Amino acid sequence: MGFQDLVTQVGSLGRFQILHMVFVLMCNAMVVPQTLLENFTAAIPGHRCWVPILDNDTVSDNDSGILSQDDLLRVSIPLDSNLRPEKCLRFVQPQWHLLHLNGTFSSVTEPDTEPRVGGWVYDQSTFLSTTVTQWDLVCGSQALNSVARFIFMVGIFTGHIIGGHLSDRFGRKFVFTCALLLMAITGTCVALAPTFLIYCSLRFLTGISSSSIRTNSVLLILEWTSPKFQAMVMALAICAGGIGQVMLGSLAFGIRNWHHLQLAMSVPVFFLLIPTRWLSESARWLIVTNKPQKGLKELRKTAQMNGIESSGDVLTIEVVRTAMKDELESAQTKPSPLDLFYIPNLRKQICLLSFVRFVSLISVLGLLFHLQYLSSNVFLQQCLYGVVSIPANVLGKFSMNYMGRRITQLIFMSLFGISILVTIFLPQEFQALRTILVTLGRAISSAAMTSTLVHANELVPTVIRATALGVVGIAGSAGAALSPLFMILTTYSASLPWIIYGVLPIINGLFALFLPETRNQPLPDFIQDVENERKSSKEAKKDAVAKVTPF
Repeated sequence: MGFQDLVTQVGSLGRFQILHMVFVLMCNAMVVPQTLLENFTAAIPGHRCWVPILDNDTVSDNDSGILSQDDLLRVSIPLDSNLRPEKCLRFVQPQWHLLHLNGTFSSVTEPDTEPRVGGWVYDQSTFLSTTVTQWDLVCGSQALNSVARFIFMVGIFTGHIIGGHLSDRFGRKFVFTCALLLMAITGTCVALAPTFLIYCSLRFLTGISSSSIRTNSVLLILEWTSPKFQAMVMALAICAGGIGQVMLGSLAFGIRNWHHLQLAMSVPVFFLLIPTRWLSESARWLIVTNKPQKGLKELRKTAQMNGIESSGDVLTIEVVRTAMKDELESAQTKPSPLDLFYIPNLRKQICLLSFVRFVSLISVLGLLFHLQYLSSNVFLQQCLYGVVSIPANVLGKFSMNYMGRRITQLIFMSLFGISILVTIFLPQEFQALRTILVTLGRAISSAAMTSTLVHANELVPTVIRATALGVVGIAGSAGAALSPLFMILTTYSASLPWIIYGVLPIINGLFALFLPETRNQPLPDFIQDVENERKSSKEAKKDAVAKVTPF
C-alpha cells in the first residue's frame, strides 16, 4: 500500500493529526448526545387529569379549607391496581363518601369515571417542561412519544444510506461540513417547533446529519494515520462520545426546560463550522479517486504542519504517481455501490459486518434505553455511563493492539452478555450489586463497540469505504430501531427480553471470528486489494505446505 509510505514521509502522528483529531473529536462530543437527548427533552413526568376542585382557582368546593390536597385528590381521581392515583381517568363527580370508607370498597357501587376533559396536570419537580407536557403526549397519545424517537432513528438510517455514498463521491470534508450545518440549523429549529409534526420532521433531518457526521469524522482521522494508531483513533472517538454523555447529563441537571436544553446542545454547533475552513480533505481519498494533484497539496500541507520541511521538496507529483502507481491505475475504474454485493469476498465481509453491527446495537441500545428502570436519578446515571466508557475504551484499545480485533470482540461481547444474564437472575434485594453489574456491562459494551467499529473501517477499501460503512450502519440502525420492541415480550415473561439481550452478544462475538484479522495491517484502498488479500492468503498456505513437503 503506497499511501502508507507517503504518510510516513509527512508524519504519521504529528501536530497536523493531533489538531485534526482534537477538532473532529469535539464535533463527535456534540453529535453523540443528540441520540440520547430525548431521554430528557421527551421525558414523561408524573401526571393526572385536571379536576376543577383542585386546579381551578375560580371554582372551589373547599372554601372552608377543611380538606387537604390529598383529600381532594382522593375524591377526584380513582386508584389503579397498585392503589396509586390513575394517570388517565377521573371521577365524573367528586366521590365524597370515599373519605369515610378507610379503604373499604365492598359495599359501594363502582363510581363512574371519564378520561380527561380539561387537560392534565404535570409534576414539575424533575422537569419544568418537556415535549410531552407541551403537546400532551400521555395516555391515549403516549405512543406519539415513541413515534418521535422512531422517526429520529429513521433519520439516522437514511443518513447511512445517502451520507456514505455522497462521501465517497464528493469527499469526506464536504459532506462532514454540510452535515454540521444541517445539524446546527435543524437542532436549533427543533427548540422553536410550533407543532409536533414539525418537531418530528426536524428531528428526522437531525438524525440524517448525525449519522453523516459520525461516519465522516472517523474517516477524516483514520485515513490520515498509520495502522498502529488506528485502534487508538477509534477508541478516542468513542471516548469523545462518553464525554458528550457526561456533558449532556450535566447540562440536563442544570437546565430543566426542554427548549433551553435543546438550544444549549445545538447552538454551539454553529461555532464548530468556523474551523472547518482549515479542515483538510483525506489525501488518501483524493488520490484513489484520481485527484493526485489535490492529494499532493494536502500532503505537503501536512508535512509543513508536522515540521518536516524536507518532505516539501521530496514530495512531487512523480513521487506520488510512482508510490501509488497501482492505485492510480485502479482509480480509472469507478466503483459502484453494487460492487459491495457482486464481489464475493467483499460481499461476505459486508454481510458479516452488517450482522455483527445489527446484533450489537440490539443489545447495547436495549440496555441503554431501559436503564431508567434501575435508577431514579437519570442525570447522575447519564453522567456515570459516560464516565465508565472512557477507561473501558482505553482497555479495549490495548486489547486490540495485543490480542487483535477478533479476539477482543469475542471476549468483550461475551462478558457483556454474561453481565446482563447474571443481572437478571439476581434477586431484587441485591439492587446495589445489580446496578454495579449493569454499569460494568455498559462499560464493556462501549469497548466492544469500539473494536467492532475499528474492524469495520479496516476491512473495507477506501474508494468505497463510506458507502460500505453506510450499508453496515443501515444494519445497525435496523437493530437500534428493533431493540425497544423486544420489551413487548415482557407480557409473556419479565426476563425474556433481557435473556435475548444477554444471549445475542455472545453469538455476535462468535460470528466476529469469521472475519479476517486486521491488526497492524494497512488499510485497503481498492476492491482488488480485498480480493487479492484472499488470494495471497491462499498462496501463502500453499507455500507453507510446499516447504514441509519433501517432494
